[in-house]
Amino acid sequence: MKILKFGSASIATAEKIKNVAKIIAKGQNNNLIVLSSMRGTAEALTEISDYLYKKNQEGAIEIINKLEKQYYDLSASLFDSPEIKKQADEAVLSRFDYIRTFTKDLFTLFEERVIMAQGELICSELIWLYLKEKGLNIALIPALDFMRTDKNSVPDPVYIKDKLMALLEQAKDADIFITQGYICRNAYGEIDDLRKGGSDYTASLTGVAVGAEEVQIWADVDAMQNNDPRYVKGTKAIPHLNFDEAAELAYFGLKILHPSSVLPAKLANIPVRLKNIECPEAEGTLISNETEARAIKAVAAKDNITAVKIKSGKMLLAHGFLRRVAEVFENYQTSIDMLATSEIGVSLTIDDGRNLQLIIDDLKKYGTVSVDNDMVIISVIGDLESDDTSFSSNILNAVKGIPVRMISYGGSKYNFSFLVSRGDKEKTLQILNDKLFN
Repeated sequence: MKILKFGSASIATAEKIKNVAKIIAKGQNNNLIVLSSMRGTAEALTEISDYLYKKNQEGAIEIINKLEKQYYDLSASLFDSPEIKKQADEAVLSRFDYIRTFTKDLFTLFEERVIMAQGELICSELIWLYLKEKGLNIALIPALDFMRTDKNSVPDPVYIKDKLMALLEQAKDADIFITQGYICRNAYGEIDDLRKGGSDYTASLTGVAVGAEEVQIWADVDAMQNNDPRYVKGTKAIPHLNFDEAAELAYFGLKILHPSSVLPAKLANIPVRLKNIECPEAEGTLISNETEARAIKAVAAKDNITAVKIKSGKMLLAHGFLRRVAEVFENYQTSIDMLATSEIGVSLTIDDGRNLQLIIDDLKKYGTVSVDNDMVIISVIGDLESDDTSFSSNILNAVKGIPVRMISYGGSKYNFSFLVSRGDKEKTLQILNDKLFN
């Protein structure tokens, strides 16, 4: 069995749903499909909840009616059979009538989570009906019947496995199974969600529960580029990453899974494959525990970085100076990305500047503070063993004509990072792509 997860953007329109259906139909039997809500639905449900928190029932009902119409329009575009379309419309009516019941009473976090779950539930039901219309022998397995977290909001793998295997056994005559991502029940039986990782987390957890051959995460954009093709010419697909390399790339906002969402698959040694719905025949990018030794895999960039430098004679031979600097950032819940130290100063980077001025004011207690805005972190990702000097020399030789503000290497053997100004980003990426890959 393989797990195939399709995200919100992959099923955003009737046309995209039809493309996804073709991918599902071509797959081998006995696969389990995990679906997110359709793009825009979660945002609309959040807006509905916001109105209800503010006791503005009229505003909530307006958004409910608007979203309901979108689903009726989807049904009209999706179904050919009058009988199946009638079932779909009845499902839409039922879901939205249920949502309307929450406009009449007290609204709390519990009700919000129930409303938010309706996106995955209605989406999976409509796609299940569409696949049935196309002649597929498919069973709908409700995630709320097997996906559960414990009192610490951590998924309960024993419960998940026992309940899911029982549900699959009950539907054993089906060729394909479909369920919802993201949603679950908590230890008290209430509707809840998986927080960070969402539907990818569901795919990973279900993959472990059934002992899947592979977990496939399908996206509707080219997620396997070394970098943004708008900036870099001659990029190539990444055929393989290990989980640690993928974790490094996740920081850069590429279409790489969040490390926490695939941790169950990593621990169970189940490979995860990133696939592109626009190129379904392509192999995609395989993420596994195997490592291609001494190989550079990708170059990535993260924009909107702020570099902060604290220079102080007090730092010389002083105990606790770095701790006090770090505590300033901790107090304002701002994460530090790169860090470099010397005897008279500390340089570091952040990607969240909301409390920058407050941070600067506090840092002035410890030294002279200077700030560089609009910087970019460039990272070379791969198996970069420190005893192989060719990696560092090749990277630094490639960018010898680029003013480099900071360098970070050693925290992970999978990442060699340096800081450049925004104006040098495109040139740096193109040089590295040409020198390291071509």
